[in-house]
Amino acid sequence: MYPFLGIVPPNWGGFKLPNPTYIHVCRQIDKTLRDLKPDKAISGGALGVDQYAANICFKLGIPVIFAIPFLGQEKAWPEASQKTYHRLLDKADEVVIVSEGGYSPEKMQRRNEYLVDHCDILIAVFIPTETKSGTANCINYAKSVGKEIIYIDPRIST
Repeated sequence: MYPFLGIVPPNWGGFKLPNPTYIHVCRQIDKTLRDLKPDKAISGGALGVDQYAANICFKLGIPVIFAIPFLGQEKAWPEASQKTYHRLLDKADEVVIVSEGGYSPEKMQRRNEYLVDHCDILIAVFIPTETKSGTANCINYAKSVGKEIIYIDPRIST
C-alpha cells in the first residue's frame, strides 16, 4: 500500500511549529497510518503536510519514497526548510525525480499524477470547499482514475 500524503498550505495555523493546526493534522495522520498499516508511503516532499507525514512515517518505521517534481524544488525555500528537506531525502528509501529541468507549473501536476498513479490510497489533508489549488487538482485526478481517498480536515473542531 502506498498512501499519498496530502498537502496543507503551510500558512494554516502559522509558520511557527508546533501550533494547534499542526498538532491536530499530525495526530490525524498518525492515526490514519496506524489504522492502514501501509508497507510504504509516497510523498512529494513539499513544505507542510508532505513533510509532516514523512516524519510520522519515519517515526512509525514506514519506508518513504519521495517523488519530487524536479531537482531543486527547495531552492526558493528558507535555508532552514532546505536543510530539513535534505535531511528527509537522506532518510528516504527512494527518491524519484519526476521531471527534468527547473520549475514550471505543469511539473507540479505531473508530480501529483505520479503520486496518484503509484498509490493505492490517497490520504488528502484538505478542506473540500477549496476547489482551486494543486491539492484540489490532485484529488480530482485521483477521483478520475478511481483511487480510494481518505480525507483529513485540517480545521480544528471546537
